[in-house]
Amino acid sequence: MKSNTKGLVSTAVVAAIYATLTLALGFISYGPIQFRIAEVMILLPFISSKYIVGLTLGCFIANIIGPYGVPDIVIGTLATFISAYLVYLTSKLIKESKFALIVAGIWPTVVNAVMVGFMLNKFYGAPLIYAILEVGFGQFVVINIIGLPLFKILSSRYGNLLKSAF
Repeated sequence: MKSNTKGLVSTAVVAAIYATLTLALGFISYGPIQFRIAEVMILLPFISSKYIVGLTLGCFIANIIGPYGVPDIVIGTLATFISAYLVYLTSKLIKESKFALIVAGIWPTVVNAVMVGFMLNKFYGAPLIYAILEVGFGQFVVINIIGLPLFKILSSRYGNLLKSAF
């Protein structure tokens, strides 16, 4: 029972942080070039698969309240779920490689660039190639330029805390 409660609370905290960061920084979190700062958290599934649900739920909440409506609620949330799952799989398949974390950081960039770029094209008329490149650029900056170094610092200092959150 205690473990279930701890997991539920941890999931809720991750979801709340993701949604709050995205909504509070809405002016840079939505649009073709988006710097969704909450995406630095997308590397958490590298530590545990249990972070996937919190990240997906946080994205879902942020997209419900965000400006793009149903397409973003479905496609954007699905992109986050797929990205988080691929980060987790990378940790299991090539964790021993010194490049595993870099590979894990590339998945969300590519998945979001393609899926959100397609959504912006299909539903909002943005040119497809530009939309893919713009979303990919924002994702790359947040996840790989900011997120990877931050993840390395935090996991070296607080790795046990991050692992025991669930």
